[in-house]
Amino acid sequence: MWKKKTTDYGDTLRASYVGYVTQAIVNNLAPLLFLIFQETYGVTVRQITVMITMNFGIQLLIDLMSAAAVERVGYRRSVVFAHVVSAAGIGAMAVLPGFGGLMAAAVLYAVGGGLIEVLLSPIVEACPTKEKSASMSLLHSFYCWGHVLVVLGSTLFFGTVGREHWRLLCLLWALVPACNAVRFARVPVRSLKEEGGSAPWRSWITGRVFVISALLMMGAGGAEQAMSQWASVFAESGLGVSKTVGDLAGPCLFAALMGCSRVLYARMGGRVSVKKSMLLGSSLCLAGYAAAAYASRPIWSLAGCALCGLSVGIMWPSTFSLAAARLKGGGTAMFALLSMAGDLGCMMGPGTVGLAAEASRGIRSGFGMAVIFPAVMVLGVLLLDRTESG
Repeated sequence: MWKKKTTDYGDTLRASYVGYVTQAIVNNLAPLLFLIFQETYGVTVRQITVMITMNFGIQLLIDLMSAAAVERVGYRRSVVFAHVVSAAGIGAMAVLPGFGGLMAAAVLYAVGGGLIEVLLSPIVEACPTKEKSASMSLLHSFYCWGHVLVVLGSTLFFGTVGREHWRLLCLLWALVPACNAVRFARVPVRSLKEEGGSAPWRSWITGRVFVISALLMMGAGGAEQAMSQWASVFAESGLGVSKTVGDLAGPCLFAALMGCSRVLYARMGGRVSVKKSMLLGSSLCLAGYAAAAYASRPIWSLAGCALCGLSVGIMWPSTFSLAAARLKGGGTAMFALLSMAGDLGCMMGPGTVGLAAEASRGIRSGFGMAVIFPAVMVLGVLLLDRTESG
């Protein structure tokens, strides 16, 4: 990591993988601390919902505003800045007091996370590799492994060092983006312009493929984060298990199965139908949310959480690859706008669960409302199939 600049694009891919680990820390460390925030600062469920919504709302704005700026500033400077800001935000959770401090930290790491999301997919897409779809799915699998790492590492920390030292945990996780910023300063980075040019956005933004792709991204983001952000609280408070069991059986299993589905899809390459896989995944995700919301036994509710992770895994990277293959020349703007649609879903999904849970005093009711997101995914795949066959 500390060596001089290289010309090996394998180093670029590895730095991008760690970049998605950073994205996982940005989105999933705070949810593991929500109950600690309630105990330490008296934070309410409504305030937690605001914090989640603001994180993804800022990421959405970054998606919208960053495309033109990235083209001017350059991919390398932008991705290094993104990691620096992410590190600052994660570390700020440890040093800024109260709910106001948590919100300020969330603003910082949301800016970094939003930029990372916009930048990594086009950076990998521009690398001179043959299997673009497989590379994209493998890239996005590292978000899942990062999520697993965050849960396992934090659980180990709580079990050995203690929950009362959670601030030290934040500082330790902040080292990951800080070190990767140095790494990105030293690896080769190409832009999509170098890879093949970009077309005027008006030539593709109003087309059916882009509109349906944006719908799929919104559904995938909502389905993924509605479960991811609330699984720990659901397992611990809704099902009455310990924090260790809740974190391992809820968000950790969810993320592990999501990662497995992405790695499996990457290994299978072009041998499977993308649209059929997406339709199957969307339908299973719908069943998973129904089980989490309505199953009579806790074990089946946790199984529903796990099924959501397995089924939603391929949706986000597959939609990116599908759009990139059909919207030639979309460039950074296309990835940014699709990321914006995904972040809109990421903002709406946990918000829907939180508001419904507060109104009914139960997370299960929130998951019952969240079935709309996998339903949107099913609808999007069916519309895409009709568009391309018609």
